[in-house]
Order: sequence, then structure tokens, then C-alpha cells
Amino acid sequence: MSSPFIQSIRDHLRARHYSKRTEKTYIYWILNYIRFHNRVHPNNLTTDHIIQYLEYLALKQKVTPSTQKTALNALMYLYKRVLGWDASALELGDFHRAKTPSKLPIVLSKAEIRLIFSYLQGEYLTCAKMMYGSGLRVMEVCRLRVKDVDFERLTVTVNDGKGRKNRVTTLSEACLADLHRQLELCHVYYQEDKNSNHWGGVYLPYALSKKYPNAPFEFGWQYLFPAKERSIDKRENNAIRRHHIHDRSLQRAFKRAVNLSQISKPASCHSLRHSFATHLLERGADIRTVQEQLGHSDVRTTEIYTHVLNRGGHAVISPLGDL
Repeated sequence: MSSPFIQSIRDHLRARHYSKRTEKTYIYWILNYIRFHNRVHPNNLTTDHIIQYLEYLALKQKVTPSTQKTALNALMYLYKRVLGWDASALELGDFHRAKTPSKLPIVLSKAEIRLIFSYLQGEYLTCAKMMYGSGLRVMEVCRLRVKDVDFERLTVTVNDGKGRKNRVTTLSEACLADLHRQLELCHVYYQEDKNSNHWGGVYLPYALSKKYPNAPFEFGWQYLFPAKERSIDKRENNAIRRHHIHDRSLQRAFKRAVNLSQISKPASCHSLRHSFATHLLERGADIRTVQEQLGHSDVRTTEIYTHVLNRGGHAVISPLGDL
């Protein structure tokens, strides 16, 4: 049972429709921060205590820059949004930031992707095809709903992606047969749920279920990759719902396929998104087009893939051949 203070933070996050993952992450780092300072209430701490904690993460825990930034974001939410501190009182100035060597993304060749796909099946294979064919992130493909796939226009609409951004990306014709089979499976689950006396409909974010009370029970709003079993949604008055497949199960299946294919690269699901971008550029796609497909706010984020191309084996002709 969490303390009333932690519960108040959780309620604050839920009232503003933050995702379950963000809620879990922010609560984790806020609790870690409080425990680090011997359970002193954050209101009784200062910016020096915040800096001390962030530097502890960088110097002692050796966390990555993204992890330190996530912890900082959680603390800024706590102080600015929950406790109402003025932004001027939270000027941290210079502090030791976590550093790791810059890494180029892991890009798979088409032959390697085909080999990995041969060890996947069912919904995991369909998810992998969409991550590579549409440049989707793991959670983006898991959270897709039936209505998000347009078979006529060959598009996939990503709602509430990373940074709460929406975008439209391409749908490969090579996915159509798999997606039609997936829709048939979705309809089987949908009929099963409709016949249940305890089904509370699918979860909808941002109180959409209040604005559109019938939407949770409509087929178009159901998850495209539903979980096999229904579960209790503790955030929504213990409603019985069918969630989407868990991202970790998809990641484990993909990692298993990588191991079975005996590929030496440390590939993950995200490598499919990297490969999508790189292969588009190799085929002559414009950098701005790739940026839009990936949903990057800044083109400089997309330009990392041009570095991958420039460092390829054909970028420089080795002098060894002249001997």
C-alpha cells in the first residue's frame, strides 16, 4: 500500500491522462529520490539535493544519459506540477551529466531480416513485419487499434506515439495477408468479449469513453493485437478488459528469433525501425520524408541514419586493392 503522498502523485498523473508506463516510471524515480535522502519529504529538500541525487546516478550508478534525464523529468514533474514550485526556484545550473560513447544504430541487412522472420510466427511475425515495413516502435505496434489500419490507402495511423505525437506512416502491401488473418482473430476475441456479461469494453485514453460511450464496445476501437486473456483494469474501477499484447512478450520472441538465426549483431525490435529508415534512404528516399515517417520532431535525429550510410563498405575504396 503506497503512502498518501505517493498516491496523490499517482492521482495527479492519472487526472492528466499520463500513460501507465509514464506513471510507473515517474513513481519509481520519485520513490528512489525520497529513499536516497532518507525519506525526507521533497518539500523539505532543495535544488542541491536534486543535484546530489542526479550526480549520484551518473557517478555511482553509472546510468545512461537517457536514464538520468528520465529521473530529472520525474523530479521536475514532482516539484513543478505536484508541489507547485516556481520554475525559477528549480534552476539547477551545471551538474555532472551522465555520459556514454555515442553509438550508431544497429541496422540489419535484408537477408538478416528474412532469416529472423523465418523464426517468428503468428502475431509476433505480423508485428515484426509492421515494425520493419512501417518504421513503428514496439509500443506503437502493440497499441494499434483496428481502425488505425487503412487497407485502401495503405497507411497506418499512430496515435499518441512517443512524445504524445500522432503521425501517418506507410503500410506495406506485404503485410496485408497477415493483417487480414489478424483481423479475423480480433473478431473472434471481440465476439467472445461481447458475449461476456462482465466485459467493460476496451480501454480508451483521455476520457474518450465518456465522450463516446459506445466506442469501447465498437470493433474499430479494439486492439489489433489483443491479449489472449481478459484482465482487471485497476485504474478504471476494476473494469474487465482485454488489453493488447505485452511489449515484453514481443521483445522476448524477437530476441529468441535473433538467437536462433545466429546473427552476431545485438539486434532488438528497435533495430527493425532503424533498418526501415536506413533502407528507405538507400532506396533514395528524401530525408524529410523519412523524418515524417519516423515521427521525428528534429531532422537532426533522422540524420543519424545518413551517418550509417556514409560509413558503409562502399563509402571509401580501400587502397588494399591497388597492391
